[in-house]
Amino acid sequence: MKYLLLTIAIAFSLFGCNQPEQFSSVNEMVKEAEKGIKTITAEELKVKIDSFEMFNLIDVREPAEHNHGYIPGSVNIPRGTIEFSISSEKFWESTGFYLPEKTEEFVLYCKKGSRSILAAEALKKLGFENVSVVKGGFKKWELTYPLIQEKNLELESGDAEEEVGGC
Repeated sequence: MKYLLLTIAIAFSLFGCNQPEQFSSVNEMVKEAEKGIKTITAEELKVKIDSFEMFNLIDVREPAEHNHGYIPGSVNIPRGTIEFSISSEKFWESTGFYLPEKTEEFVLYCKKGSRSILAAEALKKLGFENVSVVKGGFKKWELTYPLIQEKNLELESGDAEEEVGGC
C-alpha cells in the first residue's frame, strides 16, 4: 500500500498540473486565450475615439499591413515585438508618445482578431490590467468605417498593391 501511494505521488509530480498546456492548432490556442480577454466592437471603439477618451490604441499587425491602412491614433507595435516594446521608454519616445502605465487602458487590434488576442494575453501576463481587443479587428473597422483610416504608403514604396494587367 505504501508503494502504491508513493507511485501515485510520483506520477502526480511528473504528470501533474505543472506541465505546460499544449494545443493541436493555433486556433485552439487563440480560443483558449480569448476566454480571459475583454472585447469591444468597432462601434464601441468609435464612440471612445469620438468622445476623446484617454486610452492606448495598439495595432499589432506588421508594419507593411499597418502602413496600408490603420485606425487613426493607433501606434504600431507588431505582435512579435510587443513584449519588448510596450515597456520601453526608448520605443515610446520614438513614437512621440509617453511611456504608458500598466494601469492605463489598452485596446489592441490586428487584421481579424487572433493576433491581438495573443498579444493581449501577453500584456496581461506582463501585469497590464486593462486590456481589450477589437472584435473582428481592422477588417471590421474598415467595413464599418471605410472612410475613417489613415495610410503611410510612402513608407512602403508608394503603392499598396502592384497592378497586374486587366482593363
